[in-house]
Amino acid sequence: MDKEQTLKEMGKEQALELLKQMWAIRMFENQVSDLLGQDLIKGASHLYAGQEAVAVGAISVLDEHDLITSTHRGHGHCYARGAVLAETEEAHQEHYNKMLAELCGRSTGYSRGRGGSMHIADVEHGNLGATGIVGGNIPVATGAGLAQKMKGSGNVVLCFFGDGAANTGNFHESLNMASLWQLPVVYIIENNLYAMSVPLQAACATLDLAQRGCAYDIPNEVVDGMDVLAVREAVGRAVEYARSGKGPVLIEAQAYRWYGHSRSDPRAYRTREEEAEWKARDPVQTFPALLVDLGIATQEEVDAVEEEMEKAIEVATDFSLNSPMPPPEELHDYVYAPFKWTQADFDRDKELRALVRDGADGTHPSDYRRALEEAMAEELERDERVFLMGEDIGLYGGAYGATRGLYERFGGERVLDTPISEAGIAGVAVGAAMSGLRPMVEIMYVDFTPLAMDQLANQGAKNRFMFGGKTTVPVVVRTEGGAGRSIAAHHSQSLESLWTHFPGIYVVMPSTPYDAKGLLKAAIRDDNPVMFIEHKMLYGQKGFVPDEDYIIPFGVADVKREGSDVTVITYSRMVHRSLEAAEKLAGEGVSVEVIDLRTLKPLDMETIAASVKKTGRVIGVTESYPTNSFISEIAARIQEELFDWLDAPVLRVSAADVPVPMSETLEDANIPNVDVIIKAIRKIL
Repeated sequence: MDKEQTLKEMGKEQALELLKQMWAIRMFENQVSDLLGQDLIKGASHLYAGQEAVAVGAISVLDEHDLITSTHRGHGHCYARGAVLAETEEAHQEHYNKMLAELCGRSTGYSRGRGGSMHIADVEHGNLGATGIVGGNIPVATGAGLAQKMKGSGNVVLCFFGDGAANTGNFHESLNMASLWQLPVVYIIENNLYAMSVPLQAACATLDLAQRGCAYDIPNEVVDGMDVLAVREAVGRAVEYARSGKGPVLIEAQAYRWYGHSRSDPRAYRTREEEAEWKARDPVQTFPALLVDLGIATQEEVDAVEEEMEKAIEVATDFSLNSPMPPPEELHDYVYAPFKWTQADFDRDKELRALVRDGADGTHPSDYRRALEEAMAEELERDERVFLMGEDIGLYGGAYGATRGLYERFGGERVLDTPISEAGIAGVAVGAAMSGLRPMVEIMYVDFTPLAMDQLANQGAKNRFMFGGKTTVPVVVRTEGGAGRSIAAHHSQSLESLWTHFPGIYVVMPSTPYDAKGLLKAAIRDDNPVMFIEHKMLYGQKGFVPDEDYIIPFGVADVKREGSDVTVITYSRMVHRSLEAAEKLAGEGVSVEVIDLRTLKPLDMETIAASVKKTGRVIGVTESYPTNSFISEIAARIQEELFDWLDAPVLRVSAADVPVPMSETLEDANIPNVDVIIKAIRKIL
């Protein structure tokens, strides 16, 4: 590259803008370091100083509507993206102010103080946010790229991450899918030689990280990350390649961080000689010197840039430290996107429940599987933003046949078969949802959902809160759980309590065809992540569903059978066993009320309370392990909120506290049956 020619073509104004942005990041990071030392910024903060040329050079080639995702060391990316789009000096200063205020935990920050340093985001400017989990943003960026391709937007996604993230499964799963689907994503490894403290040579079998792209047929390049012009040129080529529809590019930018991993890092693993060697290539020193040497700018002009940024950081500091902290009463804000349901939806659900129980006019017979397929087909037809993705959901029709026929009807672009990559699938769905689509994922067994837990629980479920309510993540994860087919401990668990534990995600477990269809349609239309858990033994369950287009609002339990002596609270397959137990006990004169929760989160405590106050006795029935089961949570809530109405302790009926066995006799002994439920009811009468 002929730097003189490049700079002359660029012109003084743009060259000084690149310098301004690098100086802004450096001064911002130095000020953050100082504020950390004064304990005015709390928590962990990972400084970007030394790597400014990567963020500034890369982001300078983006268009207005392109996107980025970032890392725990993300201040530089956030600043550069916002600075490029700031059209006035006032807007530029506001950007600086909001960034520093966020790190100070103030309500005026970009995420209203909820994300802080490691989760800084500027969603309005196309920055889908930083993550505190190494490599956690790579699937999200891939999903954002999938959304751009599906929408035909022509936009490109830049995905920044460190050398340590290149060793994660997220990296490999994402690159495979991006290459497979030719997504417009430019992956940028910022190789600063150390993942926290471990040197690259101790963590990687090969030091050429860019060559990992070869395994996925992705063009790759190594660039000097201390040279803003070199980065700009390399990323410019990559963005043009990706934007043209040819697929992803992998770039390794070799740079160096001035500070340690965090403030507590003494940098004992680095030598002073190594640091001095890299600092001799400091981009905020070498680039202005180059501008002066080539006559592009005068010394006075480059000095003026530095002085301008010094003043800007003073203003930002005053703004941040004088901004208010978020008030404690706002603690619960932005965890969930608001419900869209109206009172008419709640009223109609109540009416429809009565109709489908009797198979009245306006309903038709269906089984559970068919009800799910109807729901997906209707929502795919209704909303072009909806698409399905998962393993074997296309021509095969899904492991349990719930997507059968959808591939033929809607095509492979909207019913998307994926590699076996649970974490990647989930993260892609999160990124696509944040970029305007409404993905529905099928993860074959609930036993496999822990493989996707980081992407769903740490990225999808928390992003809205961490980013101050400025984003929504409308992802539905369909999966199935429960025992009954003798397929042993890795394919038979009931793991719903894992997912009810996380704020920001809803958990739905329908027991009938009516509930399955209406709740799935509601989940697809909801703006929050939803874990939709079906039971493998219910797909053939028969019932009636309405002919009309309907949804079932979340947070409404269904009293499947009214009674006066004892309340049974349950969900999914155990609803049917509880109803059978109630029917048998009715012959003995015992009146059992059976409540089907339908949604575990949000939970309908109002219906539970009304029943407990009526009967005074409660049994909770679940197919999950007893320790920390969701029924245990309900028991605790009843003890706390309804103790005065109880005439006996709340009893739990659950599976045994053992892995689900394969042998049919042992599996049957493991799961609560009708006799076990009856025995528990008699115990508290």
